[in-house]
Amino acid sequence: MVQCVRDIMTATPVSVETGALVTDVARLMRDEDIGVVLVTREDHLLGLVSDRDLVVRGLAEGSDPPQMTVADLCTEEPITVTPDDDLERAVALMRQHAIRRLPVVEGDAPVGVISIGDLAMEIDRKSALGDISSASPNI
Repeated sequence: MVQCVRDIMTATPVSVETGALVTDVARLMRDEDIGVVLVTREDHLLGLVSDRDLVVRGLAEGSDPPQMTVADLCTEEPITVTPDDDLERAVALMRQHAIRRLPVVEGDAPVGVISIGDLAMEIDRKSALGDISSASPNI
């Protein structure tokens, strides 16, 4: 079994600057088949916005998406791990904070993302979550 975050993280995280429009981020998520986009300023991690954030903090609040930026609804100062952290630490943080994705940083620069799907596929590919996570998208 893989022991370090770097071994299973997605190594090319998608990021946007704080002024990015929410509608553009939603399209980016669709086009890249991802559920989270990191929010940066000059390559420094400031936060993240998930597909759930778009719905719960954006649409459900009755906001005007074409006028919103990611700064309006992103999770600021997200919990992070480093590439050299062991997987047990990543799992413990996800459990403790009830989160599905962790940005991976070196200093405060994002270098990856690790998700519960990544962990499920590594730890038990035959589990329901592992099976779902490894399936092709149904878009």
